[in-house]
Amino acid sequence: MTKSHLLCGVDEAGRGPWAGPVAAAAVILHPDRPITGLNDSKKLTEKKRVALEAEIREKALAFGLGWASPQEIDELNIRQATHLAWRRAIENTGITPDFIQIDGNDLPQGLPCPAEAIIKGDGKIAEISAASILVKNARDRLMVELDETYPGYGFAKHKGYGVKAHSEALATLGPCAVHRMSFKPVSLSARRLA
Repeated sequence: MTKSHLLCGVDEAGRGPWAGPVAAAAVILHPDRPITGLNDSKKLTEKKRVALEAEIREKALAFGLGWASPQEIDELNIRQATHLAWRRAIENTGITPDFIQIDGNDLPQGLPCPAEAIIKGDGKIAEISAASILVKNARDRLMVELDETYPGYGFAKHKGYGVKAHSEALATLGPCAVHRMSFKPVSLSARRLA
């Protein structure tokens, strides 16, 4: 396998939610072990995502996950925290890729090699699709776990996004340790209950 094959695809999940970390995945696929059915995770059923995740973990040359906590989001802002999660995911592959493609229109500083941002890359580039699947599954599982630790907010159902049930829970319970205090609906609910 030549070095020119080391393309790393990167995607994130959880930029918009009011609670939980922002997560990223980086995937370097193996050219001799193709995976069929890769696509933007939002276009796949949960059952298909879980099956593809197992195949990605088995066949990929390397993959890594990276996280930025709610506290880091509050400290840095969501954009910079996402950049941090991306860099951590790439580092956690354990391999320095030859080239990186990131879903979206934004590139972080401090990457280990040349990179480009690709709008809707999760539906176009197999490596980004694979990263999209890994990161969505990983973050969804974490939010289910956080729902057990912090009951009453409905994290298992809405994954921390700003739906009506989450807004109502915030109004009653106030924010918990995994809420993003820099996000306006969260800070407003904290002030109302103070």
